[in-house]
Amino acid sequence: MQETEFAQLAHALPGAALVVTAAAGEDREGCLVGFATQASIDPPRILVCLSVQNATFEAAKVATHLGVHVVPAGRRDLAELFGGETGDDVDKFARCRCENGPGGEPLLLGCPVRLSGRILDRRPLGDHVGFLLEPVAVWAVEPFEPLDIRQAGGIQPGHPA
Repeated sequence: MQETEFAQLAHALPGAALVVTAAAGEDREGCLVGFATQASIDPPRILVCLSVQNATFEAAKVATHLGVHVVPAGRRDLAELFGGETGDDVDKFARCRCENGPGGEPLLLGCPVRLSGRILDRRPLGDHVGFLLEPVAVWAVEPFEPLDIRQAGGIQPGHPA
């Protein structure tokens, strides 16, 4: 992993619309998240929080890795798919291009800035659980403009928060 790629991804996190993905066996899940941040520079770490009511949380409980994707500006469709649909009813991955990451987690090819992170720790944080991730692989491109999370407003969640 390149330090500059991690720095590019970490720089895009604040205010960006993010999709987190997980796999548990054949079950693949993904959701739009509202809480994520860089947690450490050295060693590099990312913290993402998943609602305990979300189908992605169920997969993440047993997964070894999570995919973290910065949704590009102009791809509100991805934010709507992963924020407004639930994996209980829809195979979201049949509606977008993806490949398996190092830990089997789906990686969205429509998000050129993304990370595969090994789960180091899980911490209950109220109605969300925080997942501390160690980057295993990072993809970053410049220039890159993320979809501002405020532009993703109005999406009715597939599950209550």
